[in-house]
Amino acid sequence: MNGVIARRCLTTLVSRSAILSKERQAIFRNLNQKRLCTYFCAKNMLDRVQYSNDFYFRQLFDEKSWTYSYLLADKNSKEAVIIDPVLEQAPRDAKIVEELGLKLKWTLNTHCHADHITGSGWLKKLLPGTLSVIGKNSGANADRFLSENEEVEFGRHKILAVETPGHTNGCMTFIIHEQGIAFTGDALLIRGCGRTDFQEGDPKLLYENVHGKILSLPDNFTLYPAHDYKGRMETTVAEEKKYNPRLTKTVTEFVDIMNNLNLPYPSQIDKALPANRECGVFDIPDQQQ
Repeated sequence: MNGVIARRCLTTLVSRSAILSKERQAIFRNLNQKRLCTYFCAKNMLDRVQYSNDFYFRQLFDEKSWTYSYLLADKNSKEAVIIDPVLEQAPRDAKIVEELGLKLKWTLNTHCHADHITGSGWLKKLLPGTLSVIGKNSGANADRFLSENEEVEFGRHKILAVETPGHTNGCMTFIIHEQGIAFTGDALLIRGCGRTDFQEGDPKLLYENVHGKILSLPDNFTLYPAHDYKGRMETTVAEEKKYNPRLTKTVTEFVDIMNNLNLPYPSQIDKALPANRECGVFDIPDQQQ
């Protein structure tokens, strides 16, 4: 009798052990799958270039025009630049510069904007000594005009200007190789690009310049556009090469897409362009000067 009971107990233990073994195997399979997923995801997310200790960066936003502006500075010399400032935000930007103890040396515009008025002119009034900068082919007035491969210095840091026309004739992309970043204006947006149906737009030229001068940068470079309408703040070269729905097409397909967007006439263009051709000073209300 005792032998029968012992055999039954042993059978039960073996059965339970088998069940537990299968459960453990399933758990281990799931864990391994998760580890593999984590590994491959990490492999696809490249390590970004780390900013040097003396480099200051702040991204600013204008909610009306969905425009990003960028404040950069040398922490040691306190010299600073602002890229693509917006008129209505000039007092805000000037206050930040003063609060941080910075000296605004340059205001840079990636191109002559059609959707907002630049804050360059007002910032020059609010922070005397500031100089405005824009591409020489922009058709706009400024204190300094940039050509291909010219550099803008603030402290020990240098911004390399490269011409990336196609959205407009005067579009420039500003690159800081040491920090692994580029400011692409409207030429390259996050999962998109600037329209090419006004202001001397040329889709073929835009495609060639974006691929030849922006997407040719290292894959882990962070890209900062002038606008985004979906709450995204930055992207990378690798992401846009893989996921940009327009610029992953052939040049022929891209040109066809851009020529058939049928977008409405820009609502601010008739106001913004005349002002921006005069560095934004043209349209500053008397009470704000």
